Amino acid sequence: MTSPARTRARALAGGLAALGLTSVMIMTEGASPASAATWPTANGSQAVTATISVSGTKDYGMKRLYGSGDLGTGGQNEDQDPILDLAPGAVLKNVIIGAPAADGIHCEGSCTLQNVWWEDVGEDAATFRGSSSSNVYTVSGGGAKEASDKVFQFNGAGTLNVSGFAVQNFGKLVRSCGNCSTQYKRTINLNTIEATYKGSALVGINTNYGDSATLKNITIVGDSGKKIVPCQKYIGNNTGAEPPKNGSDADGTYCKYSSSDITYK
Repeated sequence: MTSPARTRARALAGGLAALGLTSVMIMTEGASPASAATWPTANGSQAVTATISVSGTKDYGMKRLYGSGDLGTGGQNEDQDPILDLAPGAVLKNVIIGAPAADGIHCEGSCTLQNVWWEDVGEDAATFRGSSSSNVYTVSGGGAKEASDKVFQFNGAGTLNVSGFAVQNFGKLVRSCGNCSTQYKRTINLNTIEATYKGSALVGINTNYGDSATLKNITIVGDSGKKIVPCQKYIGNNTGAEPPKNGSDADGTYCKYSSSDITYK
């Protein structure tokens, strides 16, 4: 007899396949996490010399985009231009951001990044910038490697949902901006994440602005010393100063997870 957990897993797998998310891991309840995510092979490459504006839905069919000319840097300099700039409501599907990656992808409001992969993160993989508390930013499937600092920079307001995502050799997976000139309350949800050491933290939030982060179905690979902090709290500011840390324990208010939500492999 098929267990309810396996039935739900098969349904999830079918749903992800329908979305083209065949590279993310699938787990059944009570089972060990799946092995490391399979990173895709590019279907051709395209040099990008000026930011591409995206509205509506854009499916790149797994083409690799990489920066050239003014976008030909993979460094950590602030205020770089992105490879892609998404208008509010835009949906971006099936693309690989290669190197150089400049400042990756910007979302100017609610957006969906579906099966997007970063081979070598530049300044940031994606920055979420909308100012409305009703904004919802969705990252579904995909993965990122070689982020010396942040993968996802959350500068705007609203809710960021990241699911079915793999990250390797990174600083922080998600950081709620610690010192932006305009600050907001931000909500972050991580579900079904595979993080491979080295890494500093899965998420960083500002307790003084009411941020919260919920973590579920997290798999951490190769971190026997448990050095990756699941949820780092800060006291943010709007002056540009470096924000001080404010603890890292799960508390049910700001950092929401239990030990059973995180599996070490």
